[in-house]
Formats: sequence, structure tokens, C-alpha cells
Amino acid sequence: MSGERARRVGLNEAIFRQVNEQIRSLNQDFGTQDSTMTVICECGIGDCAERLELSVSAYERIRGNSRLYVIVKGHEIPDVEQVVEQAEGYDVVQKREGEPSDIARELDPRS
Repeated sequence: MSGERARRVGLNEAIFRQVNEQIRSLNQDFGTQDSTMTVICECGIGDCAERLELSVSAYERIRGNSRLYVIVKGHEIPDVEQVVEQAEGYDVVQKREGEPSDIARELDPRS
């Protein structure tokens, strides 16, 4: 994958991750801390807006590593990431070393 394409994919994923962080923050602010939450797929597909349901604890565990993203099954982009976990209703991908990992770390809102 070219450096420009990898960067574009990384930026798409970062936008979805930021939206999910806002969802999590709003849940906390309004005291609606259910055991599950709905997030937007964090894949690099620019026009994807699919929603996923996962436990808050799973979301927090995934977000504990800037290289991990939660996606709809089948939305992985093999040149930049690999599926490292399969759960009911979603997959977790990890960015490959090099530029994909660097971009994920650089754009992580929790960093």
C-alpha cells in the first residue's frame, strides 16, 4: 500500500475512533453507563457508517492499545492490519508495524 493511501486509511479510522470517543464521553457525562454501547465501525472504508454493539469493558480494553480498532467483520484491510480477535458481531484488528502503527499512535485521541 502506498504511503498516501495508508495515511488516508489511517485518517478515516481516526475520524471514526474520535466519534466513538465522543459517544463514550457523552455516555459518561449523562450517566447512561450501560454495560454495552453502540459504536461506529472504525474501519478505513471511507463511506462505512455501520454500527456495532459491544460491552463497555471490551471497548475500553480495545482502546487501551492505540493499534487496535473495532470493525464490522470483513472490513479489515490486509495491507495495513490483521484480525487479532473475533467476537460476536465484530472483529478487532491490529495495525501492522511501520507506517500503519505510527499513524494509529499519532492520531490516538487518548495519547
